[in-house]
Amino acid sequence: MYKPLKKKIVSVLVLNQANVLTRVVSLFGRRGFNIDSLTVSATNDPTLSRITIVFSATEQSMQQIITQTEKLEVVKHICILNREHSLYRELLLLKVMAQPQQRAGIKEIVDIFRGKIVDLSKDSMIIELTGTPEKIDGFMDVISEYDVVEVCRTGITGIEGNTAKKDN
Repeated sequence: MYKPLKKKIVSVLVLNQANVLTRVVSLFGRRGFNIDSLTVSATNDPTLSRITIVFSATEQSMQQIITQTEKLEVVKHICILNREHSLYRELLLLKVMAQPQQRAGIKEIVDIFRGKIVDLSKDSMIIELTGTPEKIDGFMDVISEYDVVEVCRTGITGIEGNTAKKDN
C-alpha cells in the first residue's frame, strides 16, 4: 500500500564541533532520505548550533529517523516544527535584468511582496526578500516574467513558538 510522503521540518540542536553536520546529514543519507533544505546557524550558546532540515517522509519513517538522530551523542535536542506552533523563514537574493523602462514594474512587485531592492546598476537589480517558502515561491512565479539572471535561496530556518503568524 502506498503511503504518502509529507514534507517535514526538523530542528536539531547539536554540539558546535567539527564534523557534527557531516554526522547528522550522513545519517539521513544512509537511511535513504533526500534533504530538500539544510540550514545551520549559531545559537545564543556558543557551544551549540542549530541544524534545520527539510525532508519528505512517511509518518513511520520520520519517527524512525528522529529516534536514530536523537541517539547521536552530539545531538542535544531534536523537534519537529509544525505550522501551528512554529515560525519559519527563508531569505532570497535575486538578480534580475532591469532596463530603465522595466524598473517601475519590478519595484511594484517587490513592494507588494515587502521585499527590498538592495543593489541597482544601469541594467540590473538585486532584490532581497524574506518570508515563508510559499511567499518566496509566489514571488518567484510573478517575477519570472522578467529576465532572472541569478537566484540564491538560503533554505528554511525555523523556531518553535506559541503561535504561528501568517506572513503575507
